[in-house]
Amino acid sequence: MRRLPTAAAVVVLAALTAAVHLAVLGWDTGYDVDATTGQVSGPYAVWQVALAGALLLLLGLAAAWRGPAWLVAVVPVVFTVAWAVSAASAPDGDGLWPVGAALVAVGTGIGAWVCQRVVGVVRR
Repeated sequence: MRRLPTAAAVVVLAALTAAVHLAVLGWDTGYDVDATTGQVSGPYAVWQVALAGALLLLLGLAAAWRGPAWLVAVVPVVFTVAWAVSAASAPDGDGLWPVGAALVAVGTGIGAWVCQRVVGVVRR
């Protein structure tokens, strides 16, 4: 299979990463209230976060396998920006979106590092 030029790979990876956010998390902005306890949860369900994580893992592994070593860094950067824009523009936001964005950045950054390490070990 022929490789994409690096610039095209960045654009494709960024578009796919943003699409993961929009398709899995971006549409859900409502919170759930338990009728019995009154406890509020959300806006994301466990399955949404698990699916987004699995899809980002696949994108990260593909980027680490097919591209230069730094290409996998596109995934956490784009996903964090997409998440931050979504959270900052939420009408019911509490102003804590920068904290959430930092946590998303750390989590996806660790995931990108793991992808790079796994591919490095497999290639040995």
